[in-house]
Amino acid sequence: MWSLKQFSKLLIIILFLTMAQIFLLRFINPPCTAIMAWSWIQHKFTSKKYKRPNYHWQQLKEISPWLIKAVLAGEDQRFSSHHGFDFIEMNQAIRDIIMDRRVRGASTITMQVARTVFLWPDRNWMRKTAEAYYTVLIEIFWPKTRILEIYLNFVDWGSGIMGAEAASQKYFHTNSARINPSQAALMAAILPSPHKWSPTNPNEFVKERQKRIMKDMEKMHL
Repeated sequence: MWSLKQFSKLLIIILFLTMAQIFLLRFINPPCTAIMAWSWIQHKFTSKKYKRPNYHWQQLKEISPWLIKAVLAGEDQRFSSHHGFDFIEMNQAIRDIIMDRRVRGASTITMQVARTVFLWPDRNWMRKTAEAYYTVLIEIFWPKTRILEIYLNFVDWGSGIMGAEAASQKYFHTNSARINPSQAALMAAILPSPHKWSPTNPNEFVKERQKRIMKDMEKMHL
């Protein structure tokens, strides 16, 4: 049986290592994400060949401001004012579940970065606890611009497509700096389900999301 002292020592070691990890990634671009590493490990134990996602790192200043606005409008409109957790959106999500409406996500951009970059893909209570822990650390050690930069470079934008630059090239045959408002809104519109929806062949639901995102973009100031 572990003693309380041993458990406390382990907790301190974990705290130190994770804080050092977060601090370093404030200045160093991650070479990969935990999701990428997890996929590689899974493929090692199967006959399937691992295919690294199409991915090109871009600094935040090299990404179209329209795309930045669109992603914020579609994914996390209170990103600049909250500290990792959007309790307003969480309350609305709970109300929608109670009222039996369409289930909506309440994950902030910071929470999405935490689980994409650092955590395994399961949806159990341990992963949720770790996600909350990493979200707090990220908000403490990284400025909002860094959080947004890492999010835009590692967000899943469809099958084999990771990040704004790869998505811009794939869908609109241009780089992420040249994406226009309409294209940006379409790209942001598919983010809740990028493997189901397409910005180049949008269904009616995606088109409606695009219109709503473009309206919200007009109200936003970066």
